[in-house]
Amino acid sequence: MSRRTSQTSAGLVSSASFWRPLRPAAAPAETAPARPRGSLNGTDVHGAALDARYTFDTFVVGKPNELAHAAARRVAEGGPVTFNPLFLYGGVGLGKTHLMHAIAWHMRQQQPDLNILFLSAEQFMYRFVQALREKQMMDFKQLFRSVDVLMVDDVQFIAGKDSTQEEFFHTFNALVDQNKQIVISGDRTPTEMSDMENRIVSRLQSGLVVDLHPTDYELRLGILQQKVEAYAEQYPQLSIENGVLEFLAHRISTNVRVLEGALMRLFAMASLVGRKIDMAMTQDCLADILRASERKVSIDEIQRRVAEHYNIRLSEMIGPTRVRTVARPRQIAMYLCKYMTTRSLPEIGRRFGGRDHTTIMHGVKRIEELKEKDTQIADDLELLRRSLEA
Repeated sequence: MSRRTSQTSAGLVSSASFWRPLRPAAAPAETAPARPRGSLNGTDVHGAALDARYTFDTFVVGKPNELAHAAARRVAEGGPVTFNPLFLYGGVGLGKTHLMHAIAWHMRQQQPDLNILFLSAEQFMYRFVQALREKQMMDFKQLFRSVDVLMVDDVQFIAGKDSTQEEFFHTFNALVDQNKQIVISGDRTPTEMSDMENRIVSRLQSGLVVDLHPTDYELRLGILQQKVEAYAEQYPQLSIENGVLEFLAHRISTNVRVLEGALMRLFAMASLVGRKIDMAMTQDCLADILRASERKVSIDEIQRRVAEHYNIRLSEMIGPTRVRTVARPRQIAMYLCKYMTTRSLPEIGRRFGGRDHTTIMHGVKRIEELKEKDTQIADDLELLRRSLEA
């Protein structure tokens, strides 16, 4: 479905058709100046048009976001309102806006006549201020309180803006009283929004509050694999070397948008120069992104944290003993050093009691094999990674 279709299809109140005519049309003898569609007294009104890329089909589900995804699907299916509002929160690039768009797409496809209003909190404030200035508050109230579904993205934007919060509070109450569905997203929990009025915080917490956790390695890798499949249609002549996606999933861990942008840059560069996407090209093309995403974790810190986790002495970690209760944690530490620092394998080997780089390679490979079939090791790796990145 094209983006043009998403902006003009019936059943969704969006940027192209938000305001109804609020003033009488000019008399036939006059020549009224042409106004952009969706304008109010000659001022363009910008809203949130649905993005065709953001659907449930393109949302990669993993442990960090499975609850948020399930809740969003439940709301999108419609029927009796079970939790109101649905409040999605999390950091930048974790999928909040994607889920918001996906809900709206699904609702519109299942119930074309449903009156859905999807906008950002900034746009809510802009339209509120404009209505005040133009003395059109009755039209504003009637419009916002007559929708079937209200979706507000980045609600933290109205924190500290008293008049906007007042109107948002009354709009919220009016829709809840009518049993209309409300979906809201924010970058943190309602209680952490220090400049938000207590009564609004209370309302936001009255429904289901769901956290989108930071992505884990498996989820990031899944996202990259899905993107590669999509790019294969656009760049059928290009190939990507084994290990590149795994490298990106490890090195770019904080923001999915940055991760996707890095992959897009790689494919664009490869298509321009006619090269295979290999590790050398990846490190050269994405040098700035990799530097910005570089983890500040040291080998010493990894060794200490792993030793504490498995209750072994640090001297055993770097010593010669080969008993499994020590050797396995040592290999896990080697694995984390490989993917969480920029140190070379020979340097990592020197820090593990002067071991050869081939020993480090063997340890890393062994952990890569074990984490696929041993859930305990996979869980330990994720726990250690998160604690080291915190």
